[in-house]
Amino acid sequence: MSNQVLPWFAFNVFVVVMLALDLGVFHRKALVIEIRESLVWSAVWVALALLFNLGIYFWRGPETALEFLTGYLIERSLSIDNIFVFLVVFSYFRVSSLYQHKVLFWGITDFLPSLSLWGLRCSLLTSTRFRSALL
Repeated sequence: MSNQVLPWFAFNVFVVVMLALDLGVFHRKALVIEIRESLVWSAVWVALALLFNLGIYFWRGPETALEFLTGYLIERSLSIDNIFVFLVVFSYFRVSSLYQHKVLFWGITDFLPSLSLWGLRCSLLTSTRFRSALL
């Protein structure tokens, strides 16, 4: 594999494994997630992101690590408004708090293939349309 492809492949494998662990192991049975558990899981994911950022720092340097950290903090703050959207949708459709995690998980996993195909399409269109500029 190319030097550029291997890190992306490893990252995508890691994401798929974490998603599988999340639903298949940690949340196999439907249960209401309490505030304390939610805060612990948030801390775990933030810690993983910071460890990833540390890896970027040593692998690509401080500027790239700062860019990642800035992007992560922006995305993290923007995701807070999604919580309110989820609350509105769940209350409108009267989704029991017992099943909210599964609904969110399957919504994300159903969306990922279409996102991947969209990215592939954009990459192909860009590479063919701007081929002369890329060479």
